[in-house]
Amino acid sequence: MSESKQTTDRKTIQSWVEARGGRPSKVKGSKEGGILRIDFGEAEDDLVEIQWDEFFEIFDHSKLAFLYQEEVGSGKKSRFNKFVSREQ
Repeated sequence: MSESKQTTDRKTIQSWVEARGGRPSKVKGSKEGGILRIDFGEAEDDLVEIQWDEFFEIFDHSKLAFLYQEEVGSGKKSRFNKFVSREQ
């Protein structure tokens, strides 16, 4: 299994997401800016697509970091990602 990485770099996050066909999203009806998610196109009615500017505004306000994996053990691109506190 490939090792996970953590970043707050906007270019790294956006490039990783777009290389996997993902879109910045948040959970519908979430309060205080929103709960961020990456939408990879599977049917999830509770997600609403947002622009990168809004995504990073919520990301910074919530003091989040992006935990991600480049590839799985077989060498294929991984879509594993998670939002974690920058203070961890």
